[in-house]
Amino acid sequence: MIAVTGATGHLGQRVIHNLLNTHDAQKIVAIVRNPAKAQQLAEKNVLVRQADYSDPAALALALQGVEKLLLISSSEVGQRAAQHRNIIDAAKTAGVQLIAYTSLLRADTSPLGLHEEHVETENYLAQSGVPFVLLRNGWYSENYLVSVPAALEHGVFIGSAGDGKIASATREDYAAATVLSLDNQAGKVYELAGDAAWTLSELADKISALTGKTVVYQNLSEADFAATLKQAGLPDAIATMLADSDIGASKGGLFDDSHQLSRLIGRPTTSIDDSLKAIL
Repeated sequence: MIAVTGATGHLGQRVIHNLLNTHDAQKIVAIVRNPAKAQQLAEKNVLVRQADYSDPAALALALQGVEKLLLISSSEVGQRAAQHRNIIDAAKTAGVQLIAYTSLLRADTSPLGLHEEHVETENYLAQSGVPFVLLRNGWYSENYLVSVPAALEHGVFIGSAGDGKIASATREDYAAATVLSLDNQAGKVYELAGDAAWTLSELADKISALTGKTVVYQNLSEADFAATLKQAGLPDAIATMLADSDIGASKGGLFDDSHQLSRLIGRPTTSIDDSLKAIL
């Protein structure tokens, strides 16, 4: 059996949808915090098992009989490493034969503050004795697309990425790269990113061209960008993380041109142009 943590999240749902194209639903385990949110998966005969990243006992039960596990990183920044350790320990106890972990692009050298918990998890995996493969995901295009409506309203797209190139791909692109259907994956490290890179200035130009409304990019300091995000209602921790990530992008932290993602999924990644057209 194949299990997916965070199965009702944006990425997890897409992963399971793809797995259903090639696997018997009864061989897929959706590990979720709230089974009520997994009703659609249950209706497709996917095995829904309840477990929280912070509940080792529940995780151990949820992983019984599982051969391969996709450990989708927790969304709780600051608590990720401890939560991931719980899952890895439970997987080891349950006899899981392979863990695929969604890490961060070039985690070991990344300038993004987010890299620390990912590196800690990667190191724990290496010490666990459980065979594993690293899916070092770059940035999701959706991380920036969510700001497009505000940019159109105000005529300004704000950020702190400067001229940093961002090789993003969509969640659907990353969801197709689970490697859980492939053999001999233990020990492999995939640096995953979009085929084409762009800057935030170029993104603003693309929005303008597609809508006929002038949108310009305004580069802010890290502190000013974080403050603006907080004023817009984002929690302090999220605003701080996003501003730090933009600074990381300005240092090349969100760029990769190895094209490992497109080779892995057997098609080009979704361009930012096509992603914009889909929402405009």
